[in-house]
Formats: sequence, structure tokens, C-alpha cells
Amino acid sequence: MKALPRALLLSLLLALPVACGEPLATPEPVFLRATGSTSLDPLVAELAIAFHEQVPLVNLEVTGRGTEYGLAALRRGEVDLALASSLPAALDPGWRVTAIARDAIAVVVHPSNPVAGLGLLQLQDLFSGRIYDWPGVGGKAAQGPVQPVSREEGSGTRAAFGALVMDGRRVTPLAVVALSSQAVVDYVAGHPNAIGYVSMGYLTSDVKALPIEGERPTPQTANQGSYPLTRELWLVSADPPSAAVQDLVEFALSPAGQQIVGQRYGRVE
Repeated sequence: MKALPRALLLSLLLALPVACGEPLATPEPVFLRATGSTSLDPLVAELAIAFHEQVPLVNLEVTGRGTEYGLAALRRGEVDLALASSLPAALDPGWRVTAIARDAIAVVVHPSNPVAGLGLLQLQDLFSGRIYDWPGVGGKAAQGPVQPVSREEGSGTRAAFGALVMDGRRVTPLAVVALSSQAVVDYVAGHPNAIGYVSMGYLTSDVKALPIEGERPTPQTANQGSYPLTRELWLVSADPPSAAVQDLVEFALSPAGQQIVGQRYGRVE
């Protein structure tokens, strides 16, 4: 028989009658807070809904404000979980880090853009400003000059893109800076000359995801690691975490949780 989550087991034990026949006090709901990566917050919100169906006493509020913000909030004790799409070189010694999904950073252009795919060096040249017109990578002059769209400082996706693509070079100061993954999609969808990068969980028909080095960003290529812009998505908590946080993390790694993950991301092994 499968073991019950600790938070659910505790609530059942508290509901049992004591020796004199009087029930113990009704267990109080548990409210958890999580903030951080905008790449990760829709997935964690979906996992939280499924977990709440199993353990109704545990409620999780999820907001996406960027990886750096989430880690800082955890350090200040303002949240129970930080959502991270990249990790700093040095982690706080009192933290526990758990990868729950594998993500592909998708490079997106307007659906009318004729470019069929890019190599990593072409991508680096486009975002550094070395290539500034679309014919240089197979596009058309009528599209106008290349308009890179990058993320703000503190974004985990920006940090991962810098590490995987830019190789120490800076994104051009002429890039449009978007404050969320959805903002990147919205801008690129409205500008035929734009190019941006987002978590593949944000892909819609409003933008076109380009193959990079011949590989498309899909849950399968992320899971296999064949797509070159693959990264892990992390939950960060205190170490040791509370029973409710631990149960939530274990649910995210369970077959039921990973089935939810696999709908939009690569699963962790």
C-alpha cells in the first residue's frame, strides 16, 4: 500500500478520538507561499492544484517575479519555496535544491519569418548585434533590422541564455527588455522583425519556435538533452523543509506529478 503524504497522515491522526472519546481539535489548514521564475510558476501552480486535491489542508500561493527575486525572498524568510530556472554559483548552506523538470529555452520569431533554423553562433551574433539584418541568416530585407528581445536582470532564463549562448558576450544594448516570458511572446507576436527567447512552456501559435542546431524545443528533446538550450527547473526550500513542503516536492517527483510535468516539459529521471 502506498504511503500517505505526511501532511495528510497528520490530519487523519488529529481527527482520531482520544481515549476519553472526545475528538481532538480540527486540524488547521497549511498555507504555503512560492515565488520566483516566471518560466516555472505556471507548472508549479498546476502541480499545487493536483496536490491540493490529494491533501486539501495544504494550500500553495504561487507568483512569478523572477528567479533572483524568489531566491532573495526565500533568504529573507518571506516564502516557503523559491522557483529557480537557473542557480547561482554559490548556494546558501541552509537550502535544499530539487530539480522537478527539464526545460528547453525556445528561440521565437514572428510566424511570418522565413528563417528555417539557426546555429548557436548565429544566435550569439544576432543577440550581440554583430548580425543586424535578417538576410544574414536567411531572412528577408523587407522584415526590417533584427530586433532582439531579452529578459530583465535577475531573470533565470536570461542567466541560462547567457551561459548557453552568449559565451561571455553581452546582449546588445539595443535589445528590447521584457519583464516576463509572456511579455516576450507578446512582443515577438506583434513585430515581424523581432527575435526572443522563452521557456518552451510559453510557446503558442502566436510565435514560431526555431530549430537550433537542427533540433526543435520539445519535451522529448529536453528530456534527452539533444536540444542545445536545455536546462533544469528547480524548487528551492529550507533544509530541512517543513513536512508540507517536503510532501509537495515529493508529489512533483512522483509519477502523477511527472505526468503533469511531461505535458509541457521534459521529465526528470
